[in-house]
Amino acid sequence: MLRILLADDHKILRDGIRRGLEAAGETVVGEASNGEEAIALARELRPDIVLMDLSMPVLDGVAATRRITEEVIGTKVVVLTMHDDVGRTKAAINAGASGYLTKGTSFTEVLETIRAVASGETVLSPQLAISMLRAADEAASHEDLLSDRQVEILQKIANGYGTKQVARDLGITQKTVHNHLNAIYRKLDTQSLTQAVLSAVRLGIIDLDQTDRPEI
Repeated sequence: MLRILLADDHKILRDGIRRGLEAAGETVVGEASNGEEAIALARELRPDIVLMDLSMPVLDGVAATRRITEEVIGTKVVVLTMHDDVGRTKAAINAGASGYLTKGTSFTEVLETIRAVASGETVLSPQLAISMLRAADEAASHEDLLSDRQVEILQKIANGYGTKQVARDLGITQKTVHNHLNAIYRKLDTQSLTQAVLSAVRLGIIDLDQTDRPEI
């Protein structure tokens, strides 16, 4: 018998899921209507599974998932949400979610996913898995647009480096940095540094990574 915490700001949905889980022989140990409540109850109750919505007040499901998976050892998170975009899926998985389902999923699939995650599996709905594979394939094809050095330069620019700092950090001249940037503009069909960064982020060539910041 699994001990499950429900985290969703819609009480009617929580009631329906609770009835279904209890009829299937599982135990709902608590219910939360926002992310902060979910974290507090997870710490107190230490459930096997948290069934987590992403769009909740006070603190969203991605942030709550990260806190729970970091702080409550042994508790796993299964996301059940209306959002089916690749960005949200990646954010939840990066935060530590072991399963991701959309609210169009049947209760039978929700139950099977909860049990699979509890046994150590990671589960994505088939539609989301296909979408993520397609996005990865598209990103890989776009990465070929720029050389490794050009990607490195543009990533540093996106992280807040000036061209002089980029040159110093990479051990090249500032003129070489500008030459690479001009090549990037041509390849991405852009006319400014801002446009180039935004285009590269949209294509999945670079990330808005906050961990690599220039020294001031």
